[in-house]
Amino acid sequence: MNINQIKASKKHTKKLIFVFSIITTVQLGGCANLGVQPWERDLLAKDEMALNADAVDIGLDEHIYFSKEGTSGGRSFAGGGCGCN
Repeated sequence: MNINQIKASKKHTKKLIFVFSIITTVQLGGCANLGVQPWERDLLAKDEMALNADAVDIGLDEHIYFSKEGTSGGRSFAGGGCGCN
C-alpha cells in the first residue's frame, strides 16, 4: 500500500465511525422518554382509551369464554373442559 491509499483508508474509517456515532446517538435518544408523564395521564384515563370500553361487550366476551371453557372464576387460568355437555 502506498501512502495515499493509507490516508484514504483512514478517512473512510473516520467517516464510518462518525456515521456510526450519529446513528447510535439518535437511537439512544429515542429511549430517553419512556413512560407517561403526570400531565399526560388525564388523556389516557378517559373511558374511550380503555382496551374494553363497553361493559356489554366485556360481559358478552366473558360469557362466551367461560361457556367454551366450562369454567367459572378467574380469567387468567384456562379450564380443562370444552363445555359441551
